[in-house]
Amino acid sequence: MTLPRLIACYGLIAGLVCGLPLFAIFLLLKEQPPMPWGMVLGTLTMLLAFSAIFVAVKRHRDEQLGGVIRFLPAFLIGLGISLVATVCYVLAWEAALAVSGTDFAAEYSKAALAKAQAEGAGREVLDQMATDLAHFQALYAQPLARMGITASEVLPVGLLVSLIAAALLRNPRFLAAR
Repeated sequence: MTLPRLIACYGLIAGLVCGLPLFAIFLLLKEQPPMPWGMVLGTLTMLLAFSAIFVAVKRHRDEQLGGVIRFLPAFLIGLGISLVATVCYVLAWEAALAVSGTDFAAEYSKAALAKAQAEGAGREVLDQMATDLAHFQALYAQPLARMGITASEVLPVGLLVSLIAAALLRNPRFLAAR
């Protein structure tokens, strides 16, 4: 398999693994899950998705390079897969917003203010928070900014997994080819 094809294939797999659950859960719940559970579920899904980086780098190392790969080429393969998966994730989020018609920023802001109020935040804190959330809503209304915010949720995980995969798989004894 050529390197661009490998990156595209495993990037799409990773993108589908993290994008489809995001899309489905958002549409099924019509609200965001409770924040701690949503973050844990999202992070676990991303880690599962980015396990494709390990598989792709190992496959390339073993089948194309005779069982040896240097750190930088391994990292660049992971980075490519991460970028493809990030585009898929962003598209899944944009599709979920479009299909549901939900104003996520407004719903998020309302929930954050209600939570702060329930926790006993003072008027000054609530006013400042409302101002900050109004800025967030204005920023989130701009598609490119919203896409950047969404990409910033998943890309760092992909970068971290790429670094770890490259560091581990550069050692030919780690998961050695048989």
